[in-house]
Amino acid sequence: MRVTFVIPPLNLAGGTRVIAIYAELLKRRGHRVSVVCPPHGTGRSLRTLLAKRPVGKQPSSHFDGRDVEVKVLDEPRPVREEDVDVGDVIIATWWETAEWVGRMSSRVGRKIYFIQHHEIHNFLSPRRTRATYALPMHKIVVAKWLADVMCQEYGDCGVDVVPNGVDHDQFRAIVRGKQPQPTVGLLYSEVEWKRFGLAMSVVQRLRERVPGLRVHCFGMDYPPAPLPGFVSFSFQPPQDMLRVLYSSCDVWLSASSSEGFNLPAMEAMACRTPVVATQTGWPAEALVQGVNGACVPVDDVDALERETERILKLPDAEWRAVSEAAFETVRENSWEHSTDLFEKALQRASAAVS
Repeated sequence: MRVTFVIPPLNLAGGTRVIAIYAELLKRRGHRVSVVCPPHGTGRSLRTLLAKRPVGKQPSSHFDGRDVEVKVLDEPRPVREEDVDVGDVIIATWWETAEWVGRMSSRVGRKIYFIQHHEIHNFLSPRRTRATYALPMHKIVVAKWLADVMCQEYGDCGVDVVPNGVDHDQFRAIVRGKQPQPTVGLLYSEVEWKRFGLAMSVVQRLRERVPGLRVHCFGMDYPPAPLPGFVSFSFQPPQDMLRVLYSSCDVWLSASSSEGFNLPAMEAMACRTPVVATQTGWPAEALVQGVNGACVPVDDVDALERETERILKLPDAEWRAVSEAAFETVRENSWEHSTDLFEKALQRASAAVS
C-alpha cells in the first residue's frame, strides 16, 4: 500500500513516537510510507500543548534516526493536497490534521483518523475538535474507552481498536526485589491533565510515613522551578536509558485526569514495576487491584497515596509477586502485534467501497 501520515510539527510527544514506530514498521513490511508535516510554529493550539520553542526551529523528534523520510513544509501552514502524493490511504493523526485531510480529494487515498485521545480540552475549541470526529473517515483508536466514545457520542461504532505495544528488547528488567531505598517513579509534564502537581503532593505526604522515600522523574520539558531535593530529574533521557529509570522504581505513579493510552505505564510494567494509576486510558483496562498494581478514581489523592504506600510497604516476597504480575500483564504486548492490527485496519479501509 501507499500510506501517507499527516502529522503535527515534529516533537517529542508520546503520540508522535507511536506514529513513528508504525511508519517505520510498515515500511519494513514493504509498504510505501510517506510522512508530511508543517514546520514547528504551525497550529497555535498544538504549540500551546507541546512546547515553548521559537517559531521555525525544528525540535528533536521521535523520527530522528528512523528509516522514515519526513517531508517538512517550507513555511508554517496547514498541509494541503498538493503536498501529498497519490496514495491508497492517508492518515490524520491529530484533530487539526483531520481538518486538513478532510478537505482533500479521494486522489490521496482512503481517509483514516488515527485517534490517540479525545481532544476535548480547555485550550482547544470543543466545537472544532468535536466536528473532526464526525468527519467521514475510518477511525483507528488506541483503547477501548475511545471506541466507546466514538460510538456513544459520535455514532460511529465501526472503529478499529489497536492498542499500543511495547518493545521488550528496550523495556526489560531482570527479576528483582524491592529497592534498598523506597522509590517512586513519575513522568514530568507541563500538560495540565497529567496532574504532575497532584502526584508530587502524593509523594510529599508519603514521605511523612515512608522514611527516605525518593522519586525518579523524567520529562521532555524542564520544570519551571527547582524540584525538591529528594527528586532526581532526567531531561529528555535517551530511549535506552528509560528502562533503567523504570526498573529502579518500586512503584510507577500516574495521577492523570485524562489519558488516551498512557504508554509509560505499560513500559514500566514491562520493566517489572507495579503501577498505581487513575482510572483513565489503558490502565483502567489492565490494572487489577492488589495483583499488578492499583487503579483508583481520578483526582482521589487519598486513594493514590494509600495504594502507593501499600505497595511500597509490601514484604519483599509479596512485592516480587506483584512485580511479576505486572510483567505478565504486558508480556504479549508488542509493536509487531500492534502493527499487525494496524496494517489489517488500513487494508480493510483501503478495500472498502466509498
